[in-house]
Amino acid sequence: MSELLTVSEVADILRVDDTTVRRWVKQGALEAVILPHVNERQAYRIKRETLDRVLGDAANQLGGE
Repeated sequence: MSELLTVSEVADILRVDDTTVRRWVKQGALEAVILPHVNERQAYRIKRETLDRVLGDAANQLGGE
């Protein structure tokens, strides 16, 4: 089973704000697991393998492959 990362953890890794990660999830640019929630804010978890794939795709695009 893949490790699940919080929005804050992903934001730290990508060096962006939490709000940006949430926006990417809502836009469908970043796949996430939606957790049941009681609060107003939706709770997300991003699989480590999903983040690794996104980072790998970005590195390939930068490398011109």
